[in-house]
Amino acid sequence: MGRKKAQAYTEEFRREAVKRAKKTGVTTAAVARELGVSAQQIYNWRRQFNRLSEKQFNSLDGIDYSKRESAEMRRLKRELHEACQEVEFLKKAAVCLANPKSKICTDI
Repeated sequence: MGRKKAQAYTEEFRREAVKRAKKTGVTTAAVARELGVSAQQIYNWRRQFNRLSEKQFNSLDGIDYSKRESAEMRRLKRELHEACQEVEFLKKAAVCLANPKSKICTDI
């Protein structure tokens, strides 16, 4: 038998579940039964929301933690690293053009 696939819940659904479970006079178990999820899942969402440990919630305080934004951030960091390496090489090349007998020119 195959493994049961986990249900994917929207960020809005998870936020609402956590918000409802925080209300006084309402238990997390009651909210979980009402929404058809386990109480442990609501506790997990609350912990993730408070700590953003797994970036489960996409944004907080205007900062976007979605996978799309993270992928773009990695790409930009990679491009920045490559550009910095190119600049360092061009600096060395400029020194060599100005003074061909420089020690830097033998290292390139």
